[in-house]
Amino acid sequence: MTKRAVIVGAGIAGLSAALRLHRAGWEPIVVERSPGRRSGGYAVTFAGLGYDAAERMGVLPELQQRHISPDDMHYVRPDGTTRFTVPGETVRALLSRRALNLLRGDIEDVLHRAVRDHADIRFGTTVTSIEQNTHGVEATLSDGSTETADLLIGADGLHSHTRALVFGPERNHLLDLDHVVGVFMLDRRPDGLAEGATASLTSKGRTLAVISLGDDRAAAFFGFRTDDVARDLAAGPHTTLPRVFGDLGWFTPDMLDRLRTADSVYYDTLSQVVLDRWSSGRVVLLGDAAWCVTLFAGYGSSLAVGGADLLGTALEDQPDITTALARWEADLRPEVRRKQKLGRRVKGLYAPADPFRLWLRDLPLRTAALPPVSRLLKRRLQLAG
Repeated sequence: MTKRAVIVGAGIAGLSAALRLHRAGWEPIVVERSPGRRSGGYAVTFAGLGYDAAERMGVLPELQQRHISPDDMHYVRPDGTTRFTVPGETVRALLSRRALNLLRGDIEDVLHRAVRDHADIRFGTTVTSIEQNTHGVEATLSDGSTETADLLIGADGLHSHTRALVFGPERNHLLDLDHVVGVFMLDRRPDGLAEGATASLTSKGRTLAVISLGDDRAAAFFGFRTDDVARDLAAGPHTTLPRVFGDLGWFTPDMLDRLRTADSVYYDTLSQVVLDRWSSGRVVLLGDAAWCVTLFAGYGSSLAVGGADLLGTALEDQPDITTALARWEADLRPEVRRKQKLGRRVKGLYAPADPFRLWLRDLPLRTAALPPVSRLLKRRLQLAG
């Protein structure tokens, strides 16, 4: 008989799992709390495990079509003058040949297109309770229906409801990194920002980056240190971001003005998820729900797709589900541990609190911007590729 999986979450992790399990001969059912598809989101570097998995799952060509070719990276002062620039040629040379710059929403869109005809995807629905035994798992859904399956995958993000139902309260599993971010798409690229360029300003524990995404698209990215995450999250982006960034200068007044009319704003704490196990019986967590590494590590989307691919392989190779889950976790956990360690180590570089730490952060970037070093880096990295 065909095995069934209930997948909670239609983000990158959930859609990747649905596609991979379909290819393994399973019947995937995806439930998503949001009423419809999301779009936009911040840009990510997609490489490593994820790139390899996308190639195996047949979605790499379409992802390559969505690649945003990076150009100059400008680091500016509050008055808008340039402190230094890393040239586009150097930026592109630093990107591996097996790596892509993609919007999170574009990755979701490609995965959704690949799996929508092969999975039962239900928006505006989520799981309210989970019961399991040695033979299967039963999920009660918010619409009052129930689904019985061989496996339930919680791919519902950092604040996973599945994790809370099966593994306990969120406060037991989150490691807060004392930063908050707010990201939203702009209706047009700001005047003064060249096509493909990124410009950023950092001052006193705050960073604002404005990123050109091609075709006159752009995104604003606010990030700041905080000593009271709960307060700043509760106040929301429309109150907190103007309070924290109001005196920053440069593009900030324009970005805060556009914030008021933005269609959607991603606004959350930067926290890692730390669990001593990712599965319990026939329930398994995937992606940020299991191991959120944060954008400091810069590998979340790749781990979500790569983790889903490895999960599908483990379930194909091992007929006993709990054994397959244990082997999958043993194979993947070392990579997750490395990325989480990286995220904790570099968190102080994102929005340095004082000029000395800012100088330390910028030193390698300034060095890379020097023409002789830039040419050397480009030549060496091309040879390595």
